[in-house]
Amino acid sequence: MFTKIALEYAKPMDTLMYRFAVSFAVMSLPVLLGRVKLNYRGKPIYKALLLATMYPLGFFTFQIFGLQQATSSEGGILYAFTPVLTMLLAFVFLKEVTTRLQMLSIFLSVLGVVFIFAMKGGGIELSNMTGIFLLFLSCLAFAGYSVLARSLLRTFSPAEISYMMLGIGFVTFLAISLTGHTAAGTLHTLIEPLASSTFILSTLYLGVLSSLLTALLSNYALSKIEASSMSVFSNLSTVVSIAAGAIVLQEEMTVYSIIGSLMIITGVIGTNHWRRRQSESRTFQSERADAR
Repeated sequence: MFTKIALEYAKPMDTLMYRFAVSFAVMSLPVLLGRVKLNYRGKPIYKALLLATMYPLGFFTFQIFGLQQATSSEGGILYAFTPVLTMLLAFVFLKEVTTRLQMLSIFLSVLGVVFIFAMKGGGIELSNMTGIFLLFLSCLAFAGYSVLARSLLRTFSPAEISYMMLGIGFVTFLAISLTGHTAAGTLHTLIEPLASSTFILSTLYLGVLSSLLTALLSNYALSKIEASSMSVFSNLSTVVSIAAGAIVLQEEMTVYSIIGSLMIITGVIGTNHWRRRQSESRTFQSERADAR
């Protein structure tokens, strides 16, 4: 929602540049003050650069151009399938095994999101295929990030990965934005969006909460649990949106939104419950084998 608001005042690449300028600047403060320690010496930087091409570069580029041609509801439906893509990639590249009960739980959360959007009258319009394809690529990029980050977090700390991602995002989008404006002779228009308080508030939300905080928390979660288990939490954003609308905006809480939310929550809990049960079973079997 905040991305679509920001796009009313600035071009896609300008929006991304401002977004990551805010997130990188905010995280740079504790780094410069020595509160956050970073050490990249002797670590596979090239793999971290590959990670940054997926997230934030690939994810946000595909997302912001996709949202120009597709609706928010279409984006919501497509993003619900991100845990499924993550599960498949994690199985192929990380050899993460997902039980049938975990699979059913993941699909239940996906169906919950689709059910809510479908009942609201939202759907996927074939006339928006370009936007839909770009949003799908955005989902695929995020799934790829989740899998690769899971592997890299054995070597890097969550803060190191997050800071590099945000820094690369800022530098890349700044270079693209400046190059585009210079070629078009519109460099003077780059700061025009800053005259709008709405744009500034949207950018602060996107930079601090949607980029910085999300990167730190996602990377920390990926250092603790499987990629597929972490990814399914993204579907809770639909539940949070419904709850916020009912509490803050006094919007009506419909029966279908309650049913869909329960499906999503049950799916998220089930995915992680059966992950824990599987882990406990493996530990028990290992202990029995050692005892023998």
